[in-house]
Amino acid sequence: MKKLMMAAALAAGLGNAASADDEVTLQLQWVTQAQFAGYYVALDQGFYEEEGLDVTILPGGPDIAPPQVLAGGGADVMLNWMPSALSAREKGLPVVNIAQPFKTSGLMLTCWKDTGIESVEDFRGKTIGVWFFGNEYPFLSWMSQAGIPTDGGEEGVTVLKQGFNVDPLLQRQADCISTMTYNEYGQVLDAGVSPDELVTFLYEDQGVATLEDGMYVLEDNLEDPAFVDKMTRFVRASMKGWKWAEENAEDAAGIVLDNDETGAQTEAAQVRMMGEIAKLTAGSNGALDPADYQRTVDTLLAGGSDPVISAAPEGAWTSVITDAALN
Repeated sequence: MKKLMMAAALAAGLGNAASADDEVTLQLQWVTQAQFAGYYVALDQGFYEEEGLDVTILPGGPDIAPPQVLAGGGADVMLNWMPSALSAREKGLPVVNIAQPFKTSGLMLTCWKDTGIESVEDFRGKTIGVWFFGNEYPFLSWMSQAGIPTDGGEEGVTVLKQGFNVDPLLQRQADCISTMTYNEYGQVLDAGVSPDELVTFLYEDQGVATLEDGMYVLEDNLEDPAFVDKMTRFVRASMKGWKWAEENAEDAAGIVLDNDETGAQTEAAQVRMMGEIAKLTAGSNGALDPADYQRTVDTLLAGGSDPVISAAPEGAWTSVITDAALN
C-alpha cells in the first residue's frame, strides 16, 4: 500500500507520499443510477482505498446544481455536462475539466411518429420538451444552427420545460421530449410504447453532440500540489472502476443498486442502463480528447444571436491530472 501511494505521488510530480485518509467528496449530476457506476464500483471494489482515498459520493437531484455545490465548498469534484460547465465558467465560476470518462453523448430527442416528424425541419410548429438547469444548452445551440426559432409559432418550436420524466410525451403534451439512450428512452418503452411508434434524433448523428459527465474542479485548487495529487489518485481509481463496470455490466448494476438508498431503481432498468452507459464510456481512458473539446466549443459558439458562450474559453480544461494518472 505504501509503495502504491508513493508511486501515485511521484506520478503527480510530488515528492511526498499520499496520506491514507485523504478525503474526497464527489457531487453527482443526478440520482444514484448506473450512469455513475464507475464511481460506485471504485468505492465497492476498494480502488479508492488502494489509492489512499476516503471518498464520499453525493447523489444529485432536480433541486441540486453541481456547480453551486462545488462553488460553495460542498464537494471537491463534480460531474457536469460541458455546456453547463463552460457556461458557468464564462459567468465567473472558474471550473476546469480534469477528466472525461464519457467519450460519446447519449442525448437524443424522442418523438411520436404520428406527428409527421421525419427530419429536423419538421420540428417547426411542434412542442418539444427540453431539460433545463444547464441541460438546455445543446438543444438551443442545435436549433440556432438549424435556423429554427425557439419562441413558438408556425416556423419555430414551442419549448416545454420538461421535468425529469417522460410524462409530457406519454400524455401528448409534447410532440418530442429529451431522452437519454440509457434512461428515459427505456422508460418510454416500459410504458408500453413500441419503438415503431417513435422517431429518435441522436445529437451525435446531428453533429451537435457535446461532452457529458466530465469531472470538474475549481481552478484555484489546482494550484495546490496536494490537491493535484489527490485528484490524480481519484481519477486513476475512478477510471479503473469504469473499465471494471464496462466488463461486468450486471455486477456493476448490482453495486449501484446496493448504494441506492431510495430503493427507487429496479434491477432490470439498471442492467439495461449499464449496458447503454458502457457504449458511451467505451474508448475513453479518462483523458479529454482535444478534438472532442473543440467540437463542443464550436457547437456552443454557433448559437446565432444567443450563443451558449460568447467566446472560446481559456483554461477550461487541463491534462495535468490524466497525464499523471495514466502514467
